[in-house]
Amino acid sequence: MRPFKGRDFLTLMDYTKDEILRIIDLADELKEKHYKDERHDYLQGKTIAMIFEKHSTRTRLSFQAGAAHLGLQAFYMDPSSMQISRGESLADTARVVDRYVDALVIRTFEQEIVEDFARYMKKPVINALTNESHPCQLLADIQHIREKKGRLHDLKIGYVGDVWNMAHSWGIASAIFGWEMVYALPAGYESRFWPRAKEFIEKTNRETGGSFRMTQDLREAITDADIVVGITFVSMTRGGDEEENRRKLKDFMPYQINSEVMSWAKKDAIYMHCLPAHRGEEVTDEVIEGPQSFVFDEAENRMHTEKALLALLLGGVQ
Repeated sequence: MRPFKGRDFLTLMDYTKDEILRIIDLADELKEKHYKDERHDYLQGKTIAMIFEKHSTRTRLSFQAGAAHLGLQAFYMDPSSMQISRGESLADTARVVDRYVDALVIRTFEQEIVEDFARYMKKPVINALTNESHPCQLLADIQHIREKKGRLHDLKIGYVGDVWNMAHSWGIASAIFGWEMVYALPAGYESRFWPRAKEFIEKTNRETGGSFRMTQDLREAITDADIVVGITFVSMTRGGDEEENRRKLKDFMPYQINSEVMSWAKKDAIYMHCLPAHRGEEVTDEVIEGPQSFVFDEAENRMHTEKALLALLLGGVQ
């Protein structure tokens, strides 16, 4: 296992199963300390900058709260008030940020933007969401699955949602852990899947014994699933095309997760959603508020896994 200190966290494709498990194990330890009110300020004197071009509730707050628990000072930087909004180059911005803080947490649009920041910075860059990838959410989801199911093997994932960062990230995680993932989506949307992720998933599944397939048949995806994942049908895009969004919502509505659909999964299946949920669209109230849903436990784990990630990348824990 490679040392964590000083590394970037841009996508789960850059981390091995054992490395991901190390993050999850530490997240479990930090979660226990949090509940016992035990200090774990391993990063006293360290600083992080946070640049968020997209809206955020859970990611921004979980990173800021987690930083406080670790003794870190977090600085939120509004992109609209930064000089980059007036024409300063990304390269110049990145090299200046690199001189001031110990890491950068960035939520933006294209994956290339976080990769460019990482190229020009020596300090760790953490991807807090792009159009293509949401690796921090998957850390929380993996911790959540282990808590609720008691294992991270022999799992079927029934997945529904927009062809966007979460679909890619779930496919990547499923391949790494050797899960079966069946992704239900309307005809014509398969081609939108991130080619880089698809290539990784196919290669890694050959090594781990996992499987990934897309289908137009919702029942095929959900039947006998251990985990049912229902994600938003319309994702955050730059600018936004209202006509395209209406068409997408119409196309995906037959794939809504409701009580009948949940009945196709295993009796002990759990429902997962990264939030925010659009109730009445991708999921009904009776499911998200039902006994198989633990979405707020899932959301809480964002803080614990991000704390573990920060502690490892910034050298507070070996």
